[in-house]
Amino acid sequence: MHRNFKKISLFALIAATLVGCASTPVGPSLVIMPAPGKPFEVFQKDDQECRTYAQNSLNTTADEIAAKNTAKTAIIGAAVGAVAGAMADGGSSRNVGTGAAIGLLGGAAMGATGGNDSAKEVQRRYDIAYQQCMYSKGHQVPGYSIQKPVEAAPK
Repeated sequence: MHRNFKKISLFALIAATLVGCASTPVGPSLVIMPAPGKPFEVFQKDDQECRTYAQNSLNTTADEIAAKNTAKTAIIGAAVGAVAGAMADGGSSRNVGTGAAIGLLGGAAMGATGGNDSAKEVQRRYDIAYQQCMYSKGHQVPGYSIQKPVEAAPK
């Protein structure tokens, strides 16, 4: 039993390490060019303002999502592994512990993959908010042309 505890502890440590695989966006992953005729200092000010806006528009961070996904999947994996270990040898505690440890590791690996996917989604949402903000300030956003305000037709 003591040996199984060491194995499970080792696998739990590995699982906890995998949680750190995702990261919160540190900036946009797209290039925005200054609006024609605007001073670069204005562009820099707008860039900082839009980065803050994009960061604040996220309801959560990639780190939080990854931690939740990894922990949830690791717990489910440990439970499934424990059941599989128990069924393998008629309920031997040795196989239950080994199954739980293997399930924990597998679940943590799957959770880390899900956490990575979540980090990509958080980055995508960050980029959209940043892009919208910079576009609204008249800067050049790839794939969009600067729209001129529509003037009212003469009556």
